[in-house]
Amino acid sequence: MQKILILINDAPYGTEKAYNGLRLANQLNKAHEDVEVRIFLMADAAACAVAGQNTPNGYYNVERMLKFSLNKGAKVKICGSCADARGLKNTTLIEGAEISTMAEFTQWVVDSDKVLTF
Repeated sequence: MQKILILINDAPYGTEKAYNGLRLANQLNKAHEDVEVRIFLMADAAACAVAGQNTPNGYYNVERMLKFSLNKGAKVKICGSCADARGLKNTTLIEGAEISTMAEFTQWVVDSDKVLTF
C-alpha cells in the first residue's frame, strides 16, 4: 500500500493552502483505496483540527473536510508543540485527530512513499 503524507503548515482560513491540501487528501481517499493518506498539521495548521468551526454559508469548512478524511480512513496528527504554542492544549479537537510529536512526524516522513507540503 502506498503511503502519502500531506504536511499542512498554514492556518485553516486566510489562505487556501489548508483547503487545497485537504481537497487533495479527500480526492485521494475517494479515488484510490490502495493509498494510505496521512495528514500532519504543523505551525498555524494546528488550528485546522479545532472542533466547532462555524463558517459562513457557502464558505469551505476545514473541520468538515478533516472529518471526511478521517471517515475515509486517513490518519490526522497535530504537532504538539505547535498546538501548545497557540494555546490549543486544552481545546476540543475533532474526534480522531491526535496530538503528536516531532519523533512521530519524522517516522511518518521516513515511512511515506511521498510527502507533499502545503
